[in-house]
Amino acid sequence: MSDVVAVENLVKKHQDLKKEIAKVIVGQDEVIEQILLSIYTGGHSLLIGVPGLAKTLMINTIAQTLGLDFKRIQFTPDLMPSDILGSEVLDQNRNFKFIKGPVFGNIILADEINRTPPKTQAALLEAMQERAVTIAGKQYKLNRPYFVLATQNPIEQEGTYPLPEAQLDRFMFAIELKYPSIEEEIQVVKSTTTDDQVQINTLFNADEIIEVQHLVRRIPVPDNVVDYAVRLVNRTRPDQEGASDYVKSYIDWGAGPRASQNLVLAAKAHAAINGKFSPDIEDVKAVSLGILRHRILKNYKAEAEGINEEKIITELL
Repeated sequence: MSDVVAVENLVKKHQDLKKEIAKVIVGQDEVIEQILLSIYTGGHSLLIGVPGLAKTLMINTIAQTLGLDFKRIQFTPDLMPSDILGSEVLDQNRNFKFIKGPVFGNIILADEINRTPPKTQAALLEAMQERAVTIAGKQYKLNRPYFVLATQNPIEQEGTYPLPEAQLDRFMFAIELKYPSIEEEIQVVKSTTTDDQVQINTLFNADEIIEVQHLVRRIPVPDNVVDYAVRLVNRTRPDQEGASDYVKSYIDWGAGPRASQNLVLAAKAHAAINGKFSPDIEDVKAVSLGILRHRILKNYKAEAEGINEEKIITELL
């Protein structure tokens, strides 16, 4: 099958996928699209939202429609690295046997990742970056495809451990979930207070998703689009020569090279699901908010003046 036909098939399957997910999840189209973009490109996503916005249900539904193995880890202050990675135990023959932890799956929901201490947060780092974990000096490969979808509650800051910048940078997207509209909430209440069971159909399998990831990487990108993405990321850095006064006033730390890579990859996937065979600058702009939001560190002046990351990014586009 040629790449042109493969892109056309992806457009159709993407639309079918969204219809299937909409049977369970009302609204949140932008959020679902960004999660799917990160899956098509092999990235990880951080979902930021208050409790009760169906983050867990959304990820579970997406895992079902994609035909992937779904595991949920509820992060708590007493969780240890071995609780998520697994550990070696002595079997009846007095041989050490490795029991796999919940990190061995295709889609891992890391629920409230900022509730657990840095030691346990760091246990996910190798899994996210290398798609492997090392236990007692032995490396175990994780199944492909592999995605970590982590959630964070932005309200409670007491007793939490904010993710360090190096770990935040490993997430391709930071996706903000907002409250539903009144119409959407009415629909949610109607559909969740009945005894009806919704049947979710599986539209993909693991091999097909891996093929989509390869397809996205094969999509050609014009030099001017790469140039725009790199210059956009460069504009977020206040210590660079030629940085604007706006950036110097409100940003302490800008995005790194991983942001440029993710902008181009996400733009490719965004172009593909919209039936385009090559991304343009509009595709880069469409994905820039989710990719740059968690990679720029605003200063106290921005905080005092009520200027958030979205406003800064919009100003730089």
